[in-house]
Amino acid sequence: MTADRPLRVRWLGSVRYAEAADLQRALHAQHESDYLLLLEHPSVYTLGVRTKPAHLLPTISSTRAEVVRADRGGDVTFHGPGQLVCYPIVDVPGGPGSIPRYVHTIEQLVIDVLADLGLPAGRLDDYPGVWVGLGGAEPRKICAIGVRVDRGRSRHGFALNVKTDLSMFGHIVPCGIPDKAVTSLAAEGIDVSLREVVDLVCARAGEAFAFGRPARELERQDCAYTQAQGGDVAAAVGVRPLERRLAAAGVDSSAAVAIRERKPDFLRAPLRIGGEVLGLRSTLKGLGLVTVCEEAGCPNLSECWADGTATFMINGERCTRACGFCLVDTRHPFPPDRGEPSRVAEAVRSMGLAHAVVTAVARDDLEDGGAGGFVRTIEAIRAECPGTAVEVLIPDCKGEEAPLEAIFAARPEVLNHNVETVARLQRAVRPSASYARSLAVLARAKRAGLTTKSSVMVGLGETAEEMRSTLVDLRAVGVDIVTIGQYLRPSARHLPVARWWTPAEFAELAEFGRGLGFAHVEASPLTRSSYHARRAASAAAAGAAELAGSAVS
Repeated sequence: MTADRPLRVRWLGSVRYAEAADLQRALHAQHESDYLLLLEHPSVYTLGVRTKPAHLLPTISSTRAEVVRADRGGDVTFHGPGQLVCYPIVDVPGGPGSIPRYVHTIEQLVIDVLADLGLPAGRLDDYPGVWVGLGGAEPRKICAIGVRVDRGRSRHGFALNVKTDLSMFGHIVPCGIPDKAVTSLAAEGIDVSLREVVDLVCARAGEAFAFGRPARELERQDCAYTQAQGGDVAAAVGVRPLERRLAAAGVDSSAAVAIRERKPDFLRAPLRIGGEVLGLRSTLKGLGLVTVCEEAGCPNLSECWADGTATFMINGERCTRACGFCLVDTRHPFPPDRGEPSRVAEAVRSMGLAHAVVTAVARDDLEDGGAGGFVRTIEAIRAECPGTAVEVLIPDCKGEEAPLEAIFAARPEVLNHNVETVARLQRAVRPSASYARSLAVLARAKRAGLTTKSSVMVGLGETAEEMRSTLVDLRAVGVDIVTIGQYLRPSARHLPVARWWTPAEFAELAEFGRGLGFAHVEASPLTRSSYHARRAASAAAAGAAELAGSAVS
């Protein structure tokens, strides 16, 4: 452990167990940053390595909760809403007895937090976890602990019952202990919100995870609604949900850039459309295809097309989500067009593209989230134009493993999934998505051996510090390429522009990103997700080849 580096705390809100596990694995694999992930899980029973089948009672099938195997110590337990789950991914000091000492550290952190709330708690001999009522005849378990330390680095952690539905523990033998009760803060008469408990954990985490050294600095980012500035605006009748979400995230929309305000000169790039571009546009129209280059009015269209790159949008023109920054139609979508992949491949051949980018609207109405369209389009391009590199910019497919794995198995040269904005603004900017889920998608793609890419917009109300933290998170899950550009408001119905970032600020972000080890960072006011995509992919491929050569030598 490096004592002087910050502990990066992320309050992620509700995260599915599998997604949190993917995120933990990715953060565990790198040793440049230590993390403390704080979250809730939707209802799930997790089976530790010592779980006995008899500890899952027959009534568990009536709960409709997930049942998953976990690679942590301990027996079966329950995670669900109203329970604070903490996953420290930190370097653990070694030596004899290092793991029991680490478990003791976590227990003491929870004991101290409960003391801050006025609830005496402690340990019970031979029973890991944190217990209350130790002075009476019936000690009650309030916090389960299950950890794994691999190569000196930790995963998993503790689950503290705050306002948990305790009846869910009645379908298992909790932690394999049949004669001890489970309790929560609420059941013990402590009325406290999950957010308040998060704050108390954070107040003590810097000291707890310093392991006897001076307390560590915390670098904290929250995905859940936090600042709640402009409460009167958020509660006012007639205020649009978009403004309410922004106010809840701490953004004052009244200070935003007026939609009619003239853009700075550095955002006014000329669009050069010559005969070649017009010819390509005619080809696309004849094939009934849509390019994001045209639909978004991208100022880089002529440059990208001349460079042998274009971005095609598949799976229709109607999206099942309503992100606050996007102009795509959100009416009910039509069924997928099975002939679309072959027409995209024909357009790639006609345009002579060296690098084709394929993106899509979100299709939450489809069982596979639209993954099949990506797979068929990749296969069609490979068959028609075997020399063309294929980059895909995918939605999250609701985090479902099978659709994502199908796309990964098609082996695109670049797998792009955009996180779009900083943690604090996620719910305001894309309320149907999740910061943790996006990081997990990218982590899964990297684990599958793909070159990974993501994009972030600025100008939505984020700070420079938040942008740096987002870049750290992206790099920590193995992202190779990142693009950063200025958000431009499509219409008065969309999110307002909080401010214009200057070219100098973009240069600073690019320098910071390169210092983190990204293979390529593209950052400028007019940068879009696919800008210089071919150049970025080449840089990532060269970097991977260099690493492979170093490993062999």
